[in-house]
Amino acid sequence: MDYEPGTLEEKWRSRWREQGRYEADPDDPGDATFVTVPYPYPSGGMHIGHARTYTVPDVWARYRRLQGDNVLFPLAWHVTGTPIVGAVERLKKGEEDQLSVLRDTYNVPEKELKDLETPMGFARYFIENHYKNGMQQLGLSIDWRREFTTNDEKYSKFITWQYETLRERGLLEKGYHPVRYCTNEEQPVTDHDLLEGEGADFQEYTLIKFEREGTVFPMATLRPETVYGVTNAYVNPEAEYVIAAVDDEEWLISREAVEKFDLQRRDVDVRVEMPGAALVGERVTNPVTDEAVLILPASFVDPDNATGVVMSVPAHSPDDWVALEEIKADADRLEGYGIDPDEVRAIEPRAILDIEGYGEYPAGDIVESYGIEGQDDEALEQATQELYNDEFREGRLRDMYGPYADETVQDARENFREEHRAAGHFDAMYEFSEEVVCRCGGDVEVSEQETWFLRYNDEDWREKAKRAVAGMDAIPDHTRDEYYHTIDWLEEWPCIRNYGLGTRLPWDPDFVIEPLSDSTIYMSYYTFAHRLEDVPADQMDREFFDTLFYGEGDDETALALREEWDHWYPVDYRCSGNDLISNHLTFYLYHHAELFPEPKWPQGITIMGMGLLEGEAMSSSKGHVVLPGEAIDRYGADTVRFFLLNSAEPWQDYDWRADQVSTARRQLDRFWNRAQVLIDGPEGDRALRRIDRWLLSKLQSIVVTATEAMDGFETRTASQAAFYDLEEHLRWYRRRADLDRPGAAWTLRTVLETRLVVLAPFVPFLANELYEQMTGAPAEDADWPTVDPEFQSPQIEAEEELVRALVDDIGEVIDVTGTDPSTIRIYTGAAWKYRAFEVVAETGPDIGEAMSQAMQYDSIRARSDEAADLVEELVEFVRERPVEQLGWLEDVDEQEVYEEAARFLGAEFDAEIEVYQEGPDVYDPADKAANAVPFRPAIHLE
Repeated sequence: MDYEPGTLEEKWRSRWREQGRYEADPDDPGDATFVTVPYPYPSGGMHIGHARTYTVPDVWARYRRLQGDNVLFPLAWHVTGTPIVGAVERLKKGEEDQLSVLRDTYNVPEKELKDLETPMGFARYFIENHYKNGMQQLGLSIDWRREFTTNDEKYSKFITWQYETLRERGLLEKGYHPVRYCTNEEQPVTDHDLLEGEGADFQEYTLIKFEREGTVFPMATLRPETVYGVTNAYVNPEAEYVIAAVDDEEWLISREAVEKFDLQRRDVDVRVEMPGAALVGERVTNPVTDEAVLILPASFVDPDNATGVVMSVPAHSPDDWVALEEIKADADRLEGYGIDPDEVRAIEPRAILDIEGYGEYPAGDIVESYGIEGQDDEALEQATQELYNDEFREGRLRDMYGPYADETVQDARENFREEHRAAGHFDAMYEFSEEVVCRCGGDVEVSEQETWFLRYNDEDWREKAKRAVAGMDAIPDHTRDEYYHTIDWLEEWPCIRNYGLGTRLPWDPDFVIEPLSDSTIYMSYYTFAHRLEDVPADQMDREFFDTLFYGEGDDETALALREEWDHWYPVDYRCSGNDLISNHLTFYLYHHAELFPEPKWPQGITIMGMGLLEGEAMSSSKGHVVLPGEAIDRYGADTVRFFLLNSAEPWQDYDWRADQVSTARRQLDRFWNRAQVLIDGPEGDRALRRIDRWLLSKLQSIVVTATEAMDGFETRTASQAAFYDLEEHLRWYRRRADLDRPGAAWTLRTVLETRLVVLAPFVPFLANELYEQMTGAPAEDADWPTVDPEFQSPQIEAEEELVRALVDDIGEVIDVTGTDPSTIRIYTGAAWKYRAFEVVAETGPDIGEAMSQAMQYDSIRARSDEAADLVEELVEFVRERPVEQLGWLEDVDEQEVYEEAARFLGAEFDAEIEVYQEGPDVYDPADKAANAVPFRPAIHLE
C-alpha cells in the first residue's frame, strides 16, 4: 500500500467529523484538561505561520488525550476593532494593494469580492475559506461546537458583564492619558490596529527651553542632564518651521510638531511660518548655562520627530560627535549660510561626566573604537546605545552640577529634571520610540485623550496579577520575569474606541471596547458557548453571569452552565506569542485574577516564537507567505505538521524552507514503507537475544525522553526522540541483528507499535492509519506508553555502546593504516586494571584520592608507574560520565560482550575475530595487549 497523504488524510478527517471525535463533554471519562490559543483575527487569510501557532496546542491536546485526559481544545474568531473595517473600506475604494493581497496572495475569486464588502462578510469569508478550512485540513482536534465571534450579541452580553463588574470595583476610570491616536480615523488605536510600530513605546521627552528674543526653541531630549554639554543646535534647512503661541508662550517648532502639541492638549496658535534655512546661523540661549549657542544646518534632523529642533552634545553623543566633525569639514556649506567656518571649527566638545574606561570625550572614544566614519554607518546606533547605557549606570556628574556632583546619571537624572521643570527651564512632550502607522494607512501620534481606562496600576490588582504569575507554569521559565516586568510598568490602559466592531461600552454606547480589552477572559465563554442556543440574549444580564460565575442567584439556566464552567476551568495551558506578554497575556492574568477565585486562575502559559519563510519575515502585503492549503496539497498535512513541530521548540523562531519540507516528506515516505513491510510480515515471538533487548531498552529511554519533553511542551525534543533518535537506533539494530529471526520480527513490531503512539500527536493521520492496520484500532484509542521495567536495561545499553565504539575504533585503525585485515585481535585489560576502574568510579574524579585508594591494592601498587598513568586516564573517563552509568559499567563483562559480538564484527569487517584478555600467557604477536584499558580495548590487525 503506497503512502498517498491526500486520500489517507481525507479518510481520517471524515471519520473524525462523523464521530464528533473531539467534542468534549463533562461526562466523558478522564480528568478535565483545557488548552487554548489566541483566537484568529480574520482580516486576511491564514498562512503557514498561523498553522504552527495552532498546531502546537493541538499536539499537546492529543498527547493529554493519550494520557487519559478529557481534553477541551476550542476556538473562536476575534473581529473586534477596526482592521476588518479598514480592509473593507480599502476594498470598496478599489485600492490596488488591497485587491492584490486578496486576489494574488489569498486567491479570492473575482466573483466573490463583492461578498467581502461588509465587515462580517469579509470576516466570514476568511473564517470559512481560510482559517477553519486550513485548521480542519491540518487535523486540529478542535471542538467546533463552541466557536463564536466577538461581534455576536450574546458574547457582547458577556463582555458587558465584565466591564460593569470592573467599573463597580473601581478598576475603570475616566480621565486624560497619552494614547496612540490615528490622525486619519481620529480615534485611539492599540497594537492590534497597527500596520507598523506594534509595541512602540511612549517616551516622555524633556524639552529644554532654549530662547531667542523671547521666543522659546524647545529641544527634545531623553537625557536632560546633558544640558551642560550643549555646544550648538541643529535645524533642518529644508523643513518648514512656525512660530506659534503654545499655551502662554511663543515657541519655534516644526510644522509637523504643531499637530503633536495640539493632540497633547496644548493650546496652539500658529503666528508665523518660515523655512528652516532662515534659522541657520542664529543663536539661542541655554536656559541652564545662560550661554548662547549657534544653530547649524543638518539634513538628518527629522521635522516629524518631536519639535524638529535639536541640541548637540558631542562629548557624550556619538551621533552629535560625528555630525559636528562632518559640518566642520563642510566649509562651503557653512559659507553658503553666511556662517564663518572658523567659528564652527572652534566649537569644542564639553565633558559633563566621568566614566571608567573612557577618556575626556566618551563619544569620541566609542566612535573611534567602532571605526565609525559617518552618519550612515550602521554601527552608529549600536555605539550610541552602548555609551548611553554605560553613562546612565556608571557615569558620575562633574562639579558643574552642584548638589548633584559625583552622583551617577541614574541617581541624579529625575531630580535634576524636576528641579529645572519647576524653575521653568524644562517642559515635556510625548513621542514614540519608532514610526507608528495605523492599518488604515494613517499616521499615529501620541495624543492625550479623555477616555476610559483600565487601572492596571492599582496596587491591589497589581499584586493579584503577580500572584497569578507566581502560581502558574511559565514555559519557558525565563518568561516569568517578563510578566513581572510588564506588570511593574503597566499604568492605565485605554480600553475604548470611537468606532469599529465589538461590544459597546455599557454606560456610554458611543464607544466600543477595544480588541485587547475584550479578549481577556473569553476562554471562560468557551465552556458554555455551545449551550446558549436556547438562551435569549436579553436574559443574559448582570445577574445571569453573577450566578454563572459566582453562584449568586437562582437562575436555573445559569446554574446549569456554571457546572460546565466549573468542570473545565481553570485553563491548564494557554499557547501564545512572545510579543503578547507585554499586553494580551498580562491582561489575561490581570482579569482572571480579579474576576475569578484563585483556584480558577490560569495554570500555565507556553510562549511561541516567530516564523520565517526562506530566511525572511513573512509578509501578507508583500505576498511572502505560504498558504497552509497549498502546502498540504503539495506535501500532505502530516508533513506540514511534522516540519513545523520538529524544526524548533515552540518558543523558538523557525524557518519554513521548501527543500527541508521536501526532505521531511521523503522521510515520512520511507517510514511508511518500512512500516508496511513489518505490518505485512510475521508477528514473530519473544525469543529475544541481547541485541533485541538493547533495542527494547532504547525504546524505554525514548518513552522517558518523549514523555518528559511533552510535559514541558518541548515538541521538538519529543518528536526528534521518537522519529530521528529511534531511527538511528533502528539503523544500528538492522545492521547488528539477524532480522530473519522470530525474535527480531516481534521486537521490530513492538517498537513500531509504541513509536506510532508517541508520534500520533505529531502525524495523526499516518500514525492512526498504520496503528489501525497493525492492531485494528487507531493510535488515538491507545494509552500513552509507559516504561516497561522488563525491558529497561541500562547495562545492556552500556554493553552495546562498547560494541559500537569498538566498530568505530577498528574502522579508524583500518583507515589510518590502510590495511585490509584477515584477522582482528581484540584485547581487553588485565584484571588489575578493572580493579583500578572500580576504585576510581567509587572515589570520583579526584586524582589524588583515587591514587591513594588504588594503591591500597597489591595488584595495583606492584605496577606503580603504569598504574599512575592508568588512574589519571580513568579519572578523565569517569569525569565525562554520569555516576549511574559508571555503576552499570562495573557490572559489565567486557570480554564476554566482545565475544558475543564476534560474529557480527567478523561480518562487518570480513575478517576473523579473536578476543583475548591481557595476561602473561596471552597470544600477542604485536605486543598490543598492554595498551588495553577498561572499556577501550587494544586492537591488532593482521
